[in-house]
Amino acid sequence: MHKGRLEAFSDGVLAIILTIMVLELKVPHSADLHALMDLFPVFLSYVLSFIYVAIYWNNHHHLWHAVDHVHGSVLWANTHLLFWLSLVPFVTGWMGENHFAKWPVVFYGLVLIGAAIAYYILTLSLLAHHSKESKLARALGNDFKGKISIVIYAIGIGLTFLQPGLGMICYTVVAIMWLIPDQRIEKVL
Repeated sequence: MHKGRLEAFSDGVLAIILTIMVLELKVPHSADLHALMDLFPVFLSYVLSFIYVAIYWNNHHHLWHAVDHVHGSVLWANTHLLFWLSLVPFVTGWMGENHFAKWPVVFYGLVLIGAAIAYYILTLSLLAHHSKESKLARALGNDFKGKISIVIYAIGIGLTFLQPGLGMICYTVVAIMWLIPDQRIEKVL
């Protein structure tokens, strides 16, 4: 199967996710600066989530440059990833509206770890249909960053039960870690 349709569909879903998130930022009904300060937690959660969706879009984009073809299992694995990412606007809004309270931050972490696991499953599904010498296999390597991200998310979820801010620090560390450009695929291509 050709990969172009899957890429286009994924790009469209990610664009919709970003649009939904920005539409959740409500305009204050007051013109004073205090009204903006009340929105700060919502805006902060939006910024972090925007960065996360952008990271997934970038990685997804790079990944498809190394992919030669797709199979049915890849379509389902990709849909699984999109499912988790489609939950980002909900948990982002819940977390921001509740000023980073424990349960919204726990569920935010669960969505992040769900997306990370889904991305890992997607790469495994792709690797199953490409040779060990393929561009894809060489580009992905052992995917240390992907695996350590899942561990940090799990730690963050656990720490959130002690203090939600600690969970948010873990989630932010992973985002920063992924903002540092990953050259694996570009080096191979």
